[in-house]
Amino acid sequence: MEDKILSELKEIKSLSLLGAKQALTMTDASLLTGLSKSHLYKLVCRKAIPYYKSDGGKLTYFDKNEVTAWQLQHRVKTADEVESEAANYLVTGKHSKKGGKHV
Repeated sequence: MEDKILSELKEIKSLSLLGAKQALTMTDASLLTGLSKSHLYKLVCRKAIPYYKSDGGKLTYFDKNEVTAWQLQHRVKTADEVESEAANYLVTGKHSKKGGKHV
C-alpha cells in the first residue's frame, strides 16, 4: 500500500513539473502526448514533429506549445459544421475552403 502511494506521489510530482516546463525532454513529451518514446523517436526521424537538438546533438527537446499545436493540426469537422457547409453550398454554389481541399 505504501509503495502504491509513493508511486502515485511521484507521478503527481512529475505531472506538476511538466506543467511548469516549456522545453520538454523525450520523457516529458511522451507524458504530454500519451505517445510512447519509441513512436516519438520515429516521428523525429521522419521529421514529422517539431523538435530541437542539444548543442552536441545527443538530446532531443520539444517546445510544449509546438507539440500541442502539432497534436491539434488535423481537426475533424463536426456533423453540424459539415451540414452547414452543405446547405451553404446548395444555396450559394460556393465551397468553403476551411479544412479540406477544394477540387
